[in-house]
Amino acid sequence: MSKQVIALAYDGRNAPSVTAKGDDALAEAILAIAREHEVPIYENAELVRLLARLELGDAIPEALYRSIAEVIAFAWYLKGKAPVGFGQRDDGDAPLLLSGPER
Repeated sequence: MSKQVIALAYDGRNAPSVTAKGDDALAEAILAIAREHEVPIYENAELVRLLARLELGDAIPEALYRSIAEVIAFAWYLKGKAPVGFGQRDDGDAPLLLSGPER
C-alpha cells in the first residue's frame, strides 16, 4: 500500500489550486514539511483520488468547490481563522494538505 497526498493553496479570491502532490516517499516528505509548518492535514481518500488527476498549478474543478470549501472551512477553524467579514484576522493564503490513507 502507498500513501498519497495533495497540497492545496487558497488565497480567498481565486479557486484553490494544487501546489504539491506525491506518492510514497514523496508523500511522506510533503507530510513532514506540512507538519513542521503546522499546515492542517485532512484525510479523505476519495477526494485525494479525484484531485490526483490534476496537475501542479491547476485550479480545482467547479464540481469539487463544495467539497473543498468544507475542507477549507475545517482548516480555517483549526487555525482560528474565518473568511473576511466574519470579524477575525485574514492572513492571506491558507495552505492545506489532503492525505489519503495507504492504498
